[in-house]
Amino acid sequence: MSYSRLYDANEITAKYMDSILIKERLIDSVIADTGTEMFGEKFDMPVMTPAFSHLGCFNGRELTGLEEYSAAAKELNILNFVGMMENDMFSRIIATGAKTVRIVKPYADNGKVRDQFKFAEEAGAFAVGMDIDHIFGEHGADIVIGEEMAVQTMDMLGSYVESTKLPFIVKGVLSKEDAVKCVDIGAAAIIVSHHHGRMPYAAPPMMVLPEIREALEGRNVKIIVDCGIASGADVYKAIALGADAAAVGRSMLSSLEDEGSLGVERFIRKVNDELRFIMSCTGYPTVSDMNADCLILP
Repeated sequence: MSYSRLYDANEITAKYMDSILIKERLIDSVIADTGTEMFGEKFDMPVMTPAFSHLGCFNGRELTGLEEYSAAAKELNILNFVGMMENDMFSRIIATGAKTVRIVKPYADNGKVRDQFKFAEEAGAFAVGMDIDHIFGEHGADIVIGEEMAVQTMDMLGSYVESTKLPFIVKGVLSKEDAVKCVDIGAAAIIVSHHHGRMPYAAPPMMVLPEIREALEGRNVKIIVDCGIASGADVYKAIALGADAAAVGRSMLSSLEDEGSLGVERFIRKVNDELRFIMSCTGYPTVSDMNADCLILP
């Protein structure tokens, strides 16, 4: 979709995120530990890769961008996400050794949806999920790279959850109502996202995070957030407002294009270093200790 900046949810999101300020609490604080847990596995940081799709080879290198950033995720010991792709490419992603979540589009071809979930589980995926914010387009059902999408009901999503032994993640949640529905059908996690501003005037994910966290209190579900995450400060704000983790996105693309896996590693390590610094400056020794006490909201 093409809109002026007046409509641009990404611009709205950036302004909101930048309007959130952080108070210091230095006395008695310690060097923070950014280790985190997801579905019983320990990771070195609550920073995750985005569910990118269809990245080709950059600058004549042999591996695709998808494989390069997946290899970086393996080296960083972080949770890796990938998006729309065919099964042969997913096999190549798994070969990098990264703990990877496969996010499947809501294809109108339901057989393809189920085949990709089944293939992912058999190939060794860490988790699977669906990208619900690509259901609709300007003229009805969305069409993505020639593939028609379809409306998804709670019953349909629930059947996907029941079809796999893996944790199921729903990507594209931007309201407490959808968040509760996802948990009601058995989702293990949600990704709070507006998919890089697909809908005009979409609320910033961080703006709706607190009410989503409150609505899911005690429900044993992980909350991940994306859209505009580009720094450790952004990750800090997301977690303080109720997320368990945050995914970088387009902010890592230039590093990926220029330097491949090494560039992604350097970029994400820098993000995590800033997160640790701010946690230490605000008196939070671990990620699980964080809350909104040190934030000044607009």
